[in-house]
Amino acid sequence: MNILRIGFFVYEYPPAIVGGLGTYAENVTQEYIALGHDVSVFTLNFGGTLKTREIVRGVEVHRPLIADASNVFPFFVVDDLKRWGTNIKFFNDIFMYNILSATKFINGLIKKEKYHFDIVCVHDWLSSISGLIIKNETKIPVVFHTHSTEWGRSEGQGSEVVSHFEDAMAQKSDRIITVSFAMKQDLVRHGWEPSKVSVVWNGVDPERYDMAKCDPEDVEAIREKYGVPKDWSMLLFVGRLSWVKGARNLLLAMPSVLKEFPNTKLVILGKGDEQDIIETAERLNIKNNVACRFDFVSESERIMHYAASDVCIFPSVYEPFGIVSLEAMAMEKPVVVGARGVVGFREQVLSSGPDQNGVHVNGEDPADIAWGIKETLRNPEKARNWGENGRKRVIEYFTWRKVADETLKIYESLL
Repeated sequence: MNILRIGFFVYEYPPAIVGGLGTYAENVTQEYIALGHDVSVFTLNFGGTLKTREIVRGVEVHRPLIADASNVFPFFVVDDLKRWGTNIKFFNDIFMYNILSATKFINGLIKKEKYHFDIVCVHDWLSSISGLIIKNETKIPVVFHTHSTEWGRSEGQGSEVVSHFEDAMAQKSDRIITVSFAMKQDLVRHGWEPSKVSVVWNGVDPERYDMAKCDPEDVEAIREKYGVPKDWSMLLFVGRLSWVKGARNLLLAMPSVLKEFPNTKLVILGKGDEQDIIETAERLNIKNNVACRFDFVSESERIMHYAASDVCIFPSVYEPFGIVSLEAMAMEKPVVVGARGVVGFREQVLSSGPDQNGVHVNGEDPADIAWGIKETLRNPEKARNWGENGRKRVIEYFTWRKVADETLKIYESLL
């Protein structure tokens, strides 16, 4: 394989990780470097406090300083963008990051410093403006990585402006890479060219996510923190608290679970819009069986939460991939996952056969979620076997090296 110089445009990059996109970007760029390729990342300078150019573990990272023009946009933008209200500042930051990154890439690195880039990848609409500009100004192949879509995140009620950027980038890009076959089907249903869309699953680091490396005392400390007795089952939900992740439906499933398994506690770990979780638990009379932590915790602490749990539940109704499931699988935990709709979990989790590692449920149906949890709790020995199968599946199909290898093959095909 040729040594490639890759221009990598992504909204979030360490130390500013917001969610799964940042986790993906950090890990896959490290694999590219380990394989001998050169990577220049362009990302948002959160708060304007980070260095505008530095080398981070072999990756050249650019974070242009942006400025606030949010009170200028309403003078000339479409009505859709005016409806963003205070969120216009978010659009401003994205717009500025893209314009400044693309001009630095073209005029600074290519024209002035004589960099020769073989490929440019842009991730989601958040970096699509850069991709469109680079297509205008250069002949470098541009790959559009689509991790999610505006219509999917918003049940079709999202921003027309964002959807226009997605469609334009899909049309102008030389190739589209998405994260699951469920997602590819959804893109094609919405008119994207099937022959342009390739699927590369995301990954996880099984060396980092490893039960054998967890101190039993630290694991027990997590359970004690949430008041989970030793002979109780700890259920774990990790994710953003929004309708697509299904946390509220999981809560609605708990009364049925507790009727059969009263010695069970659900731990909800995440931040987001649904901050009425505690009030909902009170209304359902299950407050003593639910513990919440509304934080984005560090990776090391998240690993300890997985280690402390008995079953991990991710009942998403829209989840193009979902790395949390892989994290739980690598930690040898049985998983109950949403599998209805545009959800990549069903490609990770086998729900039957000798290699079964979890249960598929309808994330929109609390009764079905309850069934999946009870099915897992009924036979602890079988559940342990599912957990072991999950880790084997991760090692075979879902490592970051495998993600990098498959992605680079697609990049090579465009040269």
